[in-house]
Amino acid sequence: MKEDTLYDRWWHMPSESEQKMEDSHGHFWEKIVERIVEKDRIHEFSVLDFGCNQGGFLRYLYNRYSFKEGVGTDLGVESVKVANERKGDLPLTYVATASPEQWGQRFDLAVSTAVIYLISNLHEHAQKMKGALKPGGVYYASFTDYSNNPSLPQIRGKINNGGKLSMNLHSLDDIIGAFHAEGFEAAITRLSPQAFIPISRDERFFQSVKDRVQYEYEEGYLFRFTAPL
Repeated sequence: MKEDTLYDRWWHMPSESEQKMEDSHGHFWEKIVERIVEKDRIHEFSVLDFGCNQGGFLRYLYNRYSFKEGVGTDLGVESVKVANERKGDLPLTYVATASPEQWGQRFDLAVSTAVIYLISNLHEHAQKMKGALKPGGVYYASFTDYSNNPSLPQIRGKINNGGKLSMNLHSLDDIIGAFHAEGFEAAITRLSPQAFIPISRDERFFQSVKDRVQYEYEEGYLFRFTAPL
């Protein structure tokens, strides 16, 4: 399936809903938000959530640090419908599209949470984000390098069977190189836990607690890309 093709929902396993995925992301969103450098200025910002799913991250961020406006984009038409139904009177808009650059250089801040690994053409993605961000705007993108995790076969099988888009094993150099080619400044940090790691009784992706801990402390990263002026 092409990465610009709309579908109903990204996660299509009958036994597991996208709501279950959203419910498990709270601690993950917290790790990202705590590392956003611009929190003291975010009330002035237009914010983009690339790959918003059901819109939970922008609602979470707004409830923590209210911003001027937010736009979420996703390929899942039904997921975007849910996001718009849940936004209430918040200054949020959710659109089913693969083209955030359609609004021009509108956004001060962009975020993607666990999306980069689903994008095969990193250079095209960097071009799109450059077209969506104001000059000097900042894009935070989380990424997990599972290449050395013993649970990789189980993780990859689960994602490739349950998701509309398949998993890509990018390297950190691949990702940063794509954004450097578009003139972005690049920075990176470990996305390590701030507190205890919640361990579910029905873990879906890791074959052992040790593999989950390895992911949390050694394999999670957050990129900070600054658009050229």
